[in-house]
Amino acid sequence: MARLKAINPDEATGKTKELFSAIQSKLGVVPNMMRTMGSSPALLQGYLDLNNTLSHGLLGAKNSEFLALSIAETNACDYCLSAHSYISEKLVHIDTNSIVNARHANSTDAKTDAVLKFANVLIAKNGLVNDNDVEVVKAAGLSDGEIGEVVGHVALNILTNYFNNTADTEIDFPVAKPLQEIEA
Repeated sequence: MARLKAINPDEATGKTKELFSAIQSKLGVVPNMMRTMGSSPALLQGYLDLNNTLSHGLLGAKNSEFLALSIAETNACDYCLSAHSYISEKLVHIDTNSIVNARHANSTDAKTDAVLKFANVLIAKNGLVNDNDVEVVKAAGLSDGEIGEVVGHVALNILTNYFNNTADTEIDFPVAKPLQEIEA
């Protein structure tokens, strides 16, 4: 059962109602994570702004989804695993094998693999990467801007993972099981 309340869009007021209306017009629905974030319009606005800005970045939609999948797997966020598995397959048209690989922080594309590995290093080291960590990702062909965006995506996904794990947000996407359950 959810620990934090998801706001019914029909009952929203003020800034939350305004944000929900914009989300509804763009997505056709207000997902439970956003409904739950709606109790803090500042949090919801901050999430939406960073998500929107990064969606127009250098890394592209596929790498954004690969990062979201890998980070959700690392942080055991069932909500984000489910949401991004669905989005990856249905909206970004990523094949199942690539989705599973991303959840393992792997890719057959060398540059994408470096992106995922660097994101995991960032998480494991709490952002305290060293010169070698950055040189490895640069050697794989990432620009300074792309490296910066990886950091941004890690921050965005940690935000949503931690939020959903705290809220125990009700999953409103087809449920994706953690890899340890699938592979056991």
